[in-house]
Amino acid sequence: MKVLFTPTGRRQFLDAIAFICRDNPAAAVSFRKKAERSLSRLKKFPESGRHIPEFSDLPFREVIVRPYRFFYKIKEKTVWVVAVWHSAQLPAEPENHVG
Repeated sequence: MKVLFTPTGRRQFLDAIAFICRDNPAAAVSFRKKAERSLSRLKKFPESGRHIPEFSDLPFREVIVRPYRFFYKIKEKTVWVVAVWHSAQLPAEPENHVG
């Protein structure tokens, strides 16, 4: 199983790192490493993330790396990270543009 980002998911992840970095560069590095570890686990356990409570009827799951939520979808042998939202944001319905 591979873990890849959609263009939107990658941009949001990089924006989150940049936002954290403005106030605390060390925290940004720590967040990136935690996110990479959490997302890496999806290679072996792709269904380990929970269904998104706000959209439980959709085929998306999430992994939380405080204070961000990583929304993903499993398609064939790939986990696609489709969005990264701050937990204080109300998520919009994830886009279904993967692979």
